[in-house]
Amino acid sequence: MRTVEAVVAVVTTCIVFGASSAYSKNLDLGTIVFANILFRHGDRTPVDPYPTDPWGNETLWPVPFGQLTNVGKSQHLRLGRWFRERYSHLLPECYTPYDVYVQSTDIDRTLMSAEANLAGLYPPEGDQVWDKLKWMPIPVHTIPELEDSLLASKKYCPKYEMELQNVMNSPEIRKIDDDNQELYNYLSKKTGTMVQSVSDVSGIYNTLFIEVLYNRTLPEWTKSVYPDKLKPLADFSFTVEAHNKLLQRLKSGRLLGEMVDHLVSKSKNALFPNRKIWIYSAHDTTVANFLMTLDLFEPHCPPYTATVLVELRVNSLKQHIVTISYKNTSAEPRLLTLPGCEVACPLGKFVELTNDMIPKDWAKECLLGWEQYAHNITMPSIFGISILLLVIIILLGLLIIGVVYYHRNCDSNRYYFKLTTDPI
Repeated sequence: MRTVEAVVAVVTTCIVFGASSAYSKNLDLGTIVFANILFRHGDRTPVDPYPTDPWGNETLWPVPFGQLTNVGKSQHLRLGRWFRERYSHLLPECYTPYDVYVQSTDIDRTLMSAEANLAGLYPPEGDQVWDKLKWMPIPVHTIPELEDSLLASKKYCPKYEMELQNVMNSPEIRKIDDDNQELYNYLSKKTGTMVQSVSDVSGIYNTLFIEVLYNRTLPEWTKSVYPDKLKPLADFSFTVEAHNKLLQRLKSGRLLGEMVDHLVSKSKNALFPNRKIWIYSAHDTTVANFLMTLDLFEPHCPPYTATVLVELRVNSLKQHIVTISYKNTSAEPRLLTLPGCEVACPLGKFVELTNDMIPKDWAKECLLGWEQYAHNITMPSIFGISILLLVIIILLGLLIIGVVYYHRNCDSNRYYFKLTTDPI
């Protein structure tokens, strides 16, 4: 198991981009006063092995498919300890819900990663020591995936699904599929599953990647395609879900909007409770989509525990600035520069530059055509329309009664004449 952990560390160290550490030392970054933290879960077993996978039997793995391994728990324990060191000036040693809030997608490995991370961030001290275990239970909040439009982004959005299909059928993606059709056919034949897209390739690559980490011998057929032919397509697949501005707005816009709200409220002393850290535990796609939305993503698979830090700082001039950092190795995080701004981005400028990527009404923006009009029909408007229809029906009824009454009078008088008693 130590071998797996070492290999994971070596592999993740290979992926680095952003501003250099030397460059950051020359910046007036000031003091961190608040942090939004988004990270990927830790090491896991394969989620969905392909049908012909010789390692496709769950009993061959230390934990069931898709679950967090002991290596993954250890990774997040260490990351939590790193957070403790980085934010020691912000966070008291004893946990309180007024300092930190943690939200996770409703998946075992992300929930467990958050818990392992918190064990490193908040080892119990003083009165909070309740057992020799030296562990402090801390709430991790979640909602069902299909109801989650913030973090899991699995809540149904018709406009997003339609636009994603447009992207998948675009000349750019179709050319990639056409250029790799021979590879798709080869993989389909060897894996026993239909391979038709870069996302399908990514799933196979991910399974093989994990099997290599765990020293599993790969089938002979993989030698001609893994990793060289699969990795570029797998890396590119992480750009698809947030491939354009509309997809970004609907996929990660709500998460970005919530983070921006935290920064602005904190700068105005209006964040309630007045928390110091907001943590989001999610997936590689969540990290990739978020960085895509900020136009900061270089195609790659965000490794286990990959972390994005969106931090509010106060510089030497007492100005609020925002920094974005990406930590995907055991080293210090790399500062990233939001396009149109600088590394130490003034808060007002940051809000301005991200505004177009944040939906004002996500549910409404997800609707298509007539659904948008239906969405605007509220209970008061329904009541008003009902009253109007009732009045129209009553008036129409009165009109019909009046017409019928008039015609009856006409009919009764048509053949009768008034008699007179006047002399002839």
